[in-house]
Amino acid sequence: MEKIIVSVGQMDVQTGQPKRNLDMAEAWIEEASRRGSDLVVFPELWDTGFDPDHAPALASAVNAGQFARVAELARVHRIHVVGSMLERVITNGENHCFNTATWFTPEGTIAGVYRKIHLFRQMDEDRFVQAGDELPVFDLPWGKTGTAICYDLRFPELFRRYVLAGVQLIVVPAQWPITRVAHWETLLKARAIENQVFVIACNRVGKEGKVKFAGHSAIFDPWGEAVISAGEEAVLLTAALDMNEVEQVRQKLTVFEDRRPDIYDR
Repeated sequence: MEKIIVSVGQMDVQTGQPKRNLDMAEAWIEEASRRGSDLVVFPELWDTGFDPDHAPALASAVNAGQFARVAELARVHRIHVVGSMLERVITNGENHCFNTATWFTPEGTIAGVYRKIHLFRQMDEDRFVQAGDELPVFDLPWGKTGTAICYDLRFPELFRRYVLAGVQLIVVPAQWPITRVAHWETLLKARAIENQVFVIACNRVGKEGKVKFAGHSAIFDPWGEAVISAGEEAVLLTAALDMNEVEQVRQKLTVFEDRRPDIYDR
């Protein structure tokens, strides 16, 4: 699949109210499908928001609860869906939660999961979820795809590992605050430029306590140019991407041929 249509659902996430969030997502999945989108992306923890005190009760296993409903919506509307959700894993009789980006396919199956590796301690994320430890690469119809979640954006080595594994597109669900919106925009652009990939970033809007979230969801192409971008209101963005641009950019500017891993690895 050389050309794809992508929708980005910049939601006002309602903390601790998965039904309301799922109802909004359902409407946008349906609309994204109507627009002909191959993929729709939602923010970080779009199903529950950050709710440390109630996380175990709100979380679901990947084959149940909120996850099962989204899988069915993906199947009904024949569209790929991704965005991080609160996952419950039971190990030795104990509940553990993860901030998990799950790739739902148009067949209603799960292509795989990415569990957030870098937890944001300033918001006590490490108090209610565990860190993941894998960097899965998903072989999807448009090419190899990677995932990073919010705070992961500050760690360029994660993105470089993806690209060295052949990734051409990276999706970034987030709950990034307005106070650091300049960092958000700069880092997204930098990750696209330095890795010569498409970066699809979906941030939430609205407030949670005293924290206002930035929105400014965007898609950046392999040159680091914004294909489409949003402001600070809830909106469903849609844009067409030509995956051939990745190779075209890499042929014009041969960054990866000019790397010196013999020196980096000393």
